[in-house]
Amino acid sequence: MQLIIDEKKIKNTFLLLLGGVLTYLVGESDSFVDNWYAGKFYPLWSNCLKSISNLLPFSIGDLFYSVLILYFTVHFIKWFIKLLYSHSRLALLGSGLLRMIQLSLLTYILFQIFWGFNYKKGGIALQLGLNPTSYTQKEITSLTNQLIDSANFYRKKIGSGALPSFSKTQLIENAQKAYNQAALDYPFLANNIQSIKFSLFEPIADYIGFSGYYNPFTGEAHLRKDLPTILNPAILCHEVAHQLGYASESEASFVGYLTAKFSTDPYLQYSMYLDLLGYSLNEQYLLYAKENFTSFEEVVKNNRSRMDSLVKKDRKDIRDFFYARRNIISPISNNLYDQFLKMNQQMAGIDSYNEVIAWLISYQKKYKNEN
Repeated sequence: MQLIIDEKKIKNTFLLLLGGVLTYLVGESDSFVDNWYAGKFYPLWSNCLKSISNLLPFSIGDLFYSVLILYFTVHFIKWFIKLLYSHSRLALLGSGLLRMIQLSLLTYILFQIFWGFNYKKGGIALQLGLNPTSYTQKEITSLTNQLIDSANFYRKKIGSGALPSFSKTQLIENAQKAYNQAALDYPFLANNIQSIKFSLFEPIADYIGFSGYYNPFTGEAHLRKDLPTILNPAILCHEVAHQLGYASESEASFVGYLTAKFSTDPYLQYSMYLDLLGYSLNEQYLLYAKENFTSFEEVVKNNRSRMDSLVKKDRKDIRDFFYARRNIISPISNNLYDQFLKMNQQMAGIDSYNEVIAWLISYQKKYKNEN
């Protein structure tokens, strides 16, 4: 009688399962993650990946993903056709299930080694001694006012005309100067920025729902050419923070803020403050809307009167850009990414981006004299 499932495949699956369990257990060790992985292995590994992927001007990671998707699609179609005409469907189903389990376990192990352990390290909270917690209406209003004032200030420094456009090289140079300056106060931000690519997936970016992303398997940070120009400086600083090993979205945004704070480039600073202002306004309106509509209306009115007309226009241009590209697929992609973030220690999911506000308030409480 023919075995339904090959014995060798069962053995390989068991070994991968054992490897997955060991990987999980090792990742639960704070000592291993902070001292060995984040402190020694990842910086060397990340620099190695960036140096290799930086040799080519296009995205190696995007090309790899494309080939991988094509490969699995072709093999799935072949397997499905074979299943339809097979006399031993149970054996094929069992074999296919084992293959899926093997691939899932292998992906999990590689992901943790290349990047995933960063989700479990102490990160910026440990390095700066911060403890982001819940905040009051007074605190979020104070922060929002500061961000509006900062956005107004740097928008005026740019000038009253249209926002300038910068090449990728110029964006990298400005970000590198900011990181170099920030590293004088925060040595853990020292970084040689490289392997910044424009995404090959830009034609479907609105459906996938990304403005930038980091590929942990190649060390590449990705931008989009088609975005409103003011967005990319902040996105670049955010993705470079991921390259440094700051895994959570809120931490990466906060690191971006730290770098922009030390920048002498008004364009980069305006980009960052405009980005943070969006998160702060969302959090502020949410807090006040829970109380009563009258308070909510008053806060909205005050923010509008405080905000410079040029800042309002820039924010409207950004909203119009994304509104014109809305589609029915993007929410599905966002839900999938939401689940991915929750699986990787970011229990707020997509909303974890907004948690940068808690980092900012915690930072200002501790370093009052610096702000």
